[in-house]
Amino acid sequence: FLLNPAAVSDDHMVQFRFLGILMAVAIRTKKPLDLHLAPWVWKQMCCIPLGAGDLEEVDLLTYRSLQGILHLDNSVINEENFTVMIPLDSFVAHSADGSLVPVIPGGHNVPLTFSNRNDYVERALHYRLHEMDRQVAAVREGMSSIIPVPLLSLLTARQLEQLVCGLPEVSVEMLKKVVRYRDITDSHQLIGWLWQSLEEFTNEERVLFLRFVSGRSRLPSNPADITQKFQIIKVDR
Repeated sequence: FLLNPAAVSDDHMVQFRFLGILMAVAIRTKKPLDLHLAPWVWKQMCCIPLGAGDLEEVDLLTYRSLQGILHLDNSVINEENFTVMIPLDSFVAHSADGSLVPVIPGGHNVPLTFSNRNDYVERALHYRLHEMDRQVAAVREGMSSIIPVPLLSLLTARQLEQLVCGLPEVSVEMLKKVVRYRDITDSHQLIGWLWQSLEEFTNEERVLFLRFVSGRSRLPSNPADITQKFQIIKVDR
């Protein structure tokens, strides 16, 4: 998921700041959130500059369209048929929310031509890579009430995602590191059966198991961060 660039009201900004607070609480308490945000968003949170490759990752159609307008060397499009072959006729582009928006002030009234196509692609790419700046700033503002946000620039996007979201995969090996036994040992046949059954689970089923025994849906990337282990107790029945 991306942050919605069309969400610009005061209420939306409050919600984005609250998301930032939740993220920071997840980092502080080491209780990860099950968030599915594109790497692009995590990069912006860490103030890592974005490039054309980031747009390609989340919007392949727009990326290819811009590349097609820019590189006409080996195509049948030339100066004479440019306006016929290119579906756009002005400095507008599709936003992340699907709407057609001007990439410069008054872009609807600036014609797209063969001679200014390089400028158009540059402006369109810049617009797309920065259209969520306001939403990202609100999330970072929310985080700043809990953690020192400037330190995020020391992290990679992947590291920040793992701090906030933990591990998406719940492996049996990881579960074995966060369990303790009461009145039974890990060498008992029953325990062997339990781990064997969990090995046959899908990841989604192991997530449900984790939620049942601990209330979590994600595990921190570092098992040492888990202070509260789940418990297996042997009963006489």
